Amino acid sequence: MKFWDTVTGADLTREWTAIEVRAAALPEEHRAAWEQIKGHLFAYGNTSGRNLIPLFDASLVLLEETAADGQTVQEALGDDIAGFCAAVAGDEGARTYRDRWREQLNRNVARKLGRLGG
Repeated sequence: MKFWDTVTGADLTREWTAIEVRAAALPEEHRAAWEQIKGHLFAYGNTSGRNLIPLFDASLVLLEETAADGQTVQEALGDDIAGFCAAVAGDEGARTYRDRWREQLNRNVARKLGRLGG
């Protein structure tokens, strides 16, 4: 990977475009599940989103394989797509960006209150 591509995010753009092209070829039911997966997985991203590309790719491969085998989305993912995304991201207890921001805010407030109170 070239330094400039990393800095500008051009590498992510190319990878994301390739993923979306593959997703567009899915049957309608699988495309709808893909849209839900995207919505749920984005919450687990870091600042750049680089950690999500492998997760999106793995999820898309699963959808592509199940579509090729003639399986439904429910057979592949079950009824809980949010739970599937949490499992793909690491665990049920995987921290989202909201959790990280909340922890940072709490630390900052505690630090400020500590200065004012002492």
